[in-house]
Amino acid sequence: MRRGETRFRRATRRLGLNGRSTARLLLPGLLSLVPVGFGAARADVVIGVAVPRSGAYVGVGEQVLRGVQAAARDANAKGGLDGQSIVLDVQDDACDSNKAVAVANHYAAQGVRLVVGHVCSNASLAASEVYAANGTLMITAASVAAKLTDRGLPTIFRVCGRDDDQAKLSATVLAERFREKRIAILNDLTPGSRNLAAATKENLNRIGINEAVATAFAAGDADDAALADRLKEAGIAVAYYGGDAREMGRLVRISAERGFKPQWFGTSAIATQEFATIAGPASNGVLMTFYLDPRRKPEAAAVVAAFKAEGVEPEGSTVYGYAALQALVAAGNFAHSQDSKRLAATLHAERFDLVLGSVGFDAKGDVTAQGYVLYVWNDGTFSYAK
Repeated sequence: MRRGETRFRRATRRLGLNGRSTARLLLPGLLSLVPVGFGAARADVVIGVAVPRSGAYVGVGEQVLRGVQAAARDANAKGGLDGQSIVLDVQDDACDSNKAVAVANHYAAQGVRLVVGHVCSNASLAASEVYAANGTLMITAASVAAKLTDRGLPTIFRVCGRDDDQAKLSATVLAERFREKRIAILNDLTPGSRNLAAATKENLNRIGINEAVATAFAAGDADDAALADRLKEAGIAVAYYGGDAREMGRLVRISAERGFKPQWFGTSAIATQEFATIAGPASNGVLMTFYLDPRRKPEAAAVVAAFKAEGVEPEGSTVYGYAALQALVAAGNFAHSQDSKRLAATLHAERFDLVLGSVGFDAKGDVTAQGYVLYVWNDGTFSYAK
């Protein structure tokens, strides 16, 4: 869907494309279609997929990968990207910054210039420096750190929300619902957890509310038990935690076992069935901030139905993984190109009909889709909180 040549040309100049290149970009593609599907002897368009397939965030990684694989399959069935079939190069970064850089260097060495990834913000921040230096287009389905796009790197995008927006919503919920309660703000010393907890605390304090406890702890069963006892003794009624699904699941379960049952409040990092499985019945009533659930959008209905027909519930970041790959394909087909810089210029300049609705990307690379909302866990699933 076009939004006008002026904005498109501005975006191409920002990426260093000259007028002649832009003219070629707007010409119809002349490449013939190739057989669709995976397993081709030679990759026509290789797209990197960098997700954690090991470590604490493997559940979110599986969601994103599942969405990307489905989107690639659907795109190939319709002719692929710019008439070429898509083959995925999936790499495990374990949500580790050093491994993420190694993955980015792997893609650079292999000539892969289109990447869906990474999941954890620390991994995306580290790898994006390599991608920017090589002109690689990276689009993440799950990295929320504001710094990722605030640096203005022209080939870095995301289809998810930003942590500063998430922290503002968390602070607002705490202020509006629990103003008279004793609040604890917790983090487990990992970068994402620490940043979200700090931003939530800052926003809450700005509103005029001071938390009763703000503390960091080392994740693990023994430390969870000790933390639960400390919070109970401090009379904490509401506990906000910015960490991952596994750790929060353990923390919520162990606290309940020790007779400490505050109102727990988590982040987008617990938007996976793994949290409810680990926490068990204690997960009921846990609040969580997460992106708008795309499963409810009419634009995603066919994709959601296809997942469910395969016995898969496209929870959490699944549909966002689908949208990330879908955005690359839409840009490539609009521009009649596989060139990463041309696709980046197109994403900056145009709007596309994705499973998230009709969306575009601003000058930073942030998606224009609706941001965070409040959810509550009950009976092993989450729904909008009233």
